[in-house]
Amino acid sequence: MTGKMKAEKIRAGVTGWPVAQSRSPLVHGYWLKKHGIDGSYEKIPVSPEEAEAFYGNLASSGLTGCNVTIPHKETAAAACDVLDDAAQKMGAANTLWLDETGRLCGANTDGLGFLGNLDQMAPGWDDKRDCAIVLGAGGAARAIVWALCSRKFTEVHIFNRTAEKASRIADQFGSTVHAHLWDKLGTFLGKADLLVNTTSLGMAGKARLEIDLGDLPKEALVTDIVYVPLMTDLLKQAAERGNRTVDGLGMLLHQAVPGFEKWFGVRPQVDDDLRRLVLQDLEQVP
Repeated sequence: MTGKMKAEKIRAGVTGWPVAQSRSPLVHGYWLKKHGIDGSYEKIPVSPEEAEAFYGNLASSGLTGCNVTIPHKETAAAACDVLDDAAQKMGAANTLWLDETGRLCGANTDGLGFLGNLDQMAPGWDDKRDCAIVLGAGGAARAIVWALCSRKFTEVHIFNRTAEKASRIADQFGSTVHAHLWDKLGTFLGKADLLVNTTSLGMAGKARLEIDLGDLPKEALVTDIVYVPLMTDLLKQAAERGNRTVDGLGMLLHQAVPGFEKWFGVRPQVDDDLRRLVLQDLEQVP
């Protein structure tokens, strides 16, 4: 009986190279304990040389599914039999699971994490959705543009120091998404309902995000995907002038929800205790 129970224990984990820094085990471990689930969530390092074979043969790994972090999101997506809309659009998957027929399914939950964070921390944030401004044009920006388009924003403007990267995203998402060079930002700030920083500027150890919010409407919401520090200079500047702000920690927490539900059969909640647990862990980092 004991052997049978062990065989049925659900295993999931975070895969990537490296994974030592991942806080996903902390998040999923909290939910496993809270819901009394006899499962595990592990750190599973997968080298670039092993990645294609690992994801292509996930069914033989003993895992029900896994999260995927850098640099394997594209490789994981390519290995999937089925991809959700976001993963298809981005060519990258961060959440994998095996369905009842054994097919490998993939999703990109970064955009859902972004929306879940704002829905929880700033209810009604998308009541007015005429104009969103997105700073940066990396993978996170692509996910957030997908999310904003799913909420039917009339205009989404991407600002980046390299025009080509911004244009690639704009071209992919259609006529409501526009690409601009960074130095044109001041021309559009005055009509923004939402301002999102998707760059690493302002992160601990990185350069500051130099931006003048003087023309930003006081009704606009300002959010930053950076969560170390939790209150970035951008958010401080916005809060001081009276704008609503949302920090980036909730995006990390909410993007984990769909995977946990797929693997363990329970849809968890992002609550204050989880947020406090992760914040305590972050404070221990030098």
